[in-house]
Parts: sequence; structure tokens; C-alpha cells
Amino acid sequence: MSKALDGIRVIDFTHDQAGPACTQMLAWLGADVIKIERPPHGDRARRLWYSDRPDIDSYFFLLLNSNKRSTVIDLKTDEGKEIARRLVREADVVAENLGPGVMDRLGLGYEAVKALNPRAIYASVKGFGSFGPYSGFKCFEMIAQATSGGMSVTGYADRPPVVTGVNVGDAGTGMHLTIAILAALVQRQQTGRGQLVEVAMQEAVLNITRVKFTPTLSNGRPLERMGNRSASGAYADLVHCAGAGPNDYVYLMLPPDNAEPFDAMVEIIGREDLKADARFSTPPAAPSPVAAFRVAPSSTPSRSSPTRTCASAAPSSTSSIPRAAASR
Repeated sequence: MSKALDGIRVIDFTHDQAGPACTQMLAWLGADVIKIERPPHGDRARRLWYSDRPDIDSYFFLLLNSNKRSTVIDLKTDEGKEIARRLVREADVVAENLGPGVMDRLGLGYEAVKALNPRAIYASVKGFGSFGPYSGFKCFEMIAQATSGGMSVTGYADRPPVVTGVNVGDAGTGMHLTIAILAALVQRQQTGRGQLVEVAMQEAVLNITRVKFTPTLSNGRPLERMGNRSASGAYADLVHCAGAGPNDYVYLMLPPDNAEPFDAMVEIIGREDLKADARFSTPPAAPSPVAAFRVAPSSTPSRSSPTRTCASAAPSSTSSIPRAAASR
């Protein structure tokens, strides 16, 4: 079976993560992606992070550049620039995430590519866009999270903001650019012309984070960091499980307006008697705090606790998170 982007050629000037995440997705969809790398060692990601052997490519590079072809071109030489121009003339997509102004200085900016190939989609990642007061600044994952507000809603209220472990700044921007490229390819079928599509890393993370700013739109105040809690009013938290691993936790989310998750939980932990407990028979008048109910014992379980530790635990007498009143 053919793939969606069979016959689409991408000339890929991207490096590191945001751009390669986009072009890898295009390659997975069937595009012929030709990655342009710089001498003498190619993309610096080949030797960056978690490389167990110095004589082969790093896992970081491999995770972002599968399904691509590669060539090394010295774009600072006249010969290299001419080779790049020949490739661009036959391209459907030209992708880049180099520093501000670099592609223009190489003679491969949008206007130059448009003159060579009016049908080409020119796809660009920039930290803060190609115009505006911050357009000349470079950007990396953590900068995108910080300037977008993503960090402001990550972590706990009594502690400083935290960078999320998920690469929303780089990979999230790459996925936004992929969507833009696909839309531009569809539009080209109607117009016969290519266009410039650009995604700013700051704006991509802001878009991903937008739901977190819902309260700010209503009251004008920044959202308080909530740790593992949920703003929905549900009981939501990590509960420690048996095991010696650093990630031996289960995340519980029990909506106050839906009895089924609560019922399923108490059945699993062997506490079906809690279904008849008056403290859990009606939904709360207001969202309960996370600390209102703990499935785990009041004392912190040791990592050697048995798997069914929670089965004998009961909530404290002063706490409650009512189960939904909806009939089962």
C-alpha cells in the first residue's frame, strides 16, 4: 500500500530536535526526506547525548532522524550553495530551523527559494517568529517553556516553576509545523503555488498550554500551580504502590459526578464496603482538595510494602471526597 506522502520530496536543513521531529514525521508518512548536514561530522546531534559508543550515531540522533536520507554539503562554499539550489528546484518542501537570519545569509531564505521553485513549501521554525521584538533571539526547549507560560503552571504552588520532562517546546513545535506543511500541500493543489509556513516555539507551547489559562481568562489572575491535582474538582493524585522503583506510583482520578471510577477502585483494592459509606455517598458542594482522601495508609508506605497494602487502608475520619450520587 502506498503512503500518504509518496512522491513528496523534502529538503531538510534542520538540526537538533524541533525541525527533525517535523521532518521525521513527514518521512514516516512516506515523504522522501533528504537531510543536509554540515562538514566535517554532520548534524551535531550525531554525537550529542546518551551515546554509548563514540564511533556510531547517538540514540538522540537516531530517535529523530529515522527514514531519512542524508548528505553533507558545505553551504559556505559556492559549490555547496549551487548543489543546494539544485536540490531546492526539485523539492516539494524545504524545511529549516537554523538561527535567525542564517538561511538568508546562505542565499537560501524564503524569497530566494521562491524564485527558484514557486511550488515549494518553505517551512521554518523560529524561537519567537521572524518579526517582532524578540525575532533575533535563539530559543531552546526550556526557553520556549519559560516564555510561553508553560513553566508557570508546572510544579507546586509553594515551589518555583518547573520545566516539564516532556519536550513540548521542540517536539511540540515540530508537530505544529508538520500540520502547517500538510495544510500548505493541500492548498497547493488548488493554487499551484507554494508558501511560507512558520511556527514560533513560544507560540507552539502557548497553544499546547492554552487550557491551563482558562481561569485567567475569567478572573485575570495567574493559575496557581497545582502539582498532581486536577482543576476539574476530581480527586486526582499519585498514590504510592508496592515496589522498589522510583516510578512505582499509580495516578488516580475520581470525578465527583461519575460513580463508576470510585466503584471500580474500591473493588480493586478490596474495600467494597466504602460504597455504602455515607461520607462518599454524595458529590461535594465544592471541589475537594487532593489531601481530602488517601487510598494509601496515613503513614507513608515503605517501598517493601505488599502489593495490596491499600486494601486495609481507610480514609481519616476528618477527610472526605464524596462519591457521585448518580445511581449505578
